[in-house]
Amino acid sequence: MYRVSRHRSNAVPQKNPMQPVTPSTVMIDRSRLLDRFLRYVRVETTADPSSNLYPSSPGQRELGQMLRDELAAISILDAELDENALVWGTVPATDGSVSAGSPSPTVAMVAHMDTSPEAPGKDVNPQVIDAYAGGDIPLPSGGLISVAKSESLSDLVGKTLITTDGRTLLGGDDKAGIAIIMEVAQTLIENPHLVHGPVRILFTCDEEIGRGTDKIDLRKLDATVAYTLDGGGAGVIDVETFSADGATVRFVGHNIHPSIGKGRMVNALRAAADFVSALPRTTCTPETTEDREGFIHPHTIHGGVGEASVDLILRSFESEDLADYARLIETTANQVAADTPGIEAHVSIRQQYRNLREGLDDLPESVSLAEAAFEQLGRQPTRMIIRGGTDGSQLTEKGLPTPNLSSGQHNIHAVTEFACLDEMVEAAQHVIKMLELWSQQRA
Repeated sequence: MYRVSRHRSNAVPQKNPMQPVTPSTVMIDRSRLLDRFLRYVRVETTADPSSNLYPSSPGQRELGQMLRDELAAISILDAELDENALVWGTVPATDGSVSAGSPSPTVAMVAHMDTSPEAPGKDVNPQVIDAYAGGDIPLPSGGLISVAKSESLSDLVGKTLITTDGRTLLGGDDKAGIAIIMEVAQTLIENPHLVHGPVRILFTCDEEIGRGTDKIDLRKLDATVAYTLDGGGAGVIDVETFSADGATVRFVGHNIHPSIGKGRMVNALRAAADFVSALPRTTCTPETTEDREGFIHPHTIHGGVGEASVDLILRSFESEDLADYARLIETTANQVAADTPGIEAHVSIRQQYRNLREGLDDLPESVSLAEAAFEQLGRQPTRMIIRGGTDGSQLTEKGLPTPNLSSGQHNIHAVTEFACLDEMVEAAQHVIKMLELWSQQRA
């Protein structure tokens, strides 16, 4: 996913209609959190978009087994790795609401185990930089994390950073989120004085290839609200995502030996190329849009003379725009077919996910309580929009409001990816405070 800070609220975040809460005293074990993260990123979990299996790569199940065992070791009694390699667990409530007959809402914390297939994810060799001194960061591979291309570095002087050696992804997206949730779970278990309602833990597979929620049973999750820990930086609440559809345009021609092709060959590959060339070039593309602007993105051509297909993604913050994009694709494909006698064009559109905003409006507390938790920790929250999607997009569309929260990731999907331990600690503190506020609500 990719996010852009273009939705910073200038207004004072809305307060919750509740009495001020005395901040709980909790110390996050930085060393343990770091050890978890380093352990998780070394497991290769690259998603495989060519696979029809779920999970699409064996390392995701391997990491899931590790997480299930670690949850059981900290006395999560229902820790489970299910048949789909999803990891489940529950931290029991400490607020007394269940015994009082008026249970507080169940809050689910969600992160994904897979990493992006857009860069290598095998043999990750993490590098820890204590007290980052500023400036460019040289990597063992000879590469460089430059301040010029990583503006967030200027705000992280003195912090602990984790990078790769420059050959692979780090996997902070989303193993930073996993490590934070695991550390929160253990911290809550070790500190029963921390007040919270039931906390459901869920680690998913194949988020990076759009399948992260395919095997989730929301009845089993049984939560009022969920949060994905899958965001960049610190202090951010992602409240909007793109709405997204996928499209495939298939051209059917006629293949015959080229030596006798005159008047007989109909080249579907040429039709596919003509189609891509006829799409908008100076507007409505990833290369020409930013902020709230949507796009049509042809990303793969495959096939040959007899048949060739173009795969595209359609993105907009306004769901109704996707229908216009689909009509443009169909009109363009049909025109290419009309201009190339013998070519047939077939267009298929499939819905992927919808703007997070459309479901969060049904539970405004999902955002306002997250904001209040930041405020009570003395931090200024920032609302952001994502030029992409999360598991939360699909969970929200299915009826479970799921904002996305910071987890200290930076330069995601690149071999210059890095994570900030200090921001991960802050994220864990924020989750614990937020759970305290949710415990004061009633389901």
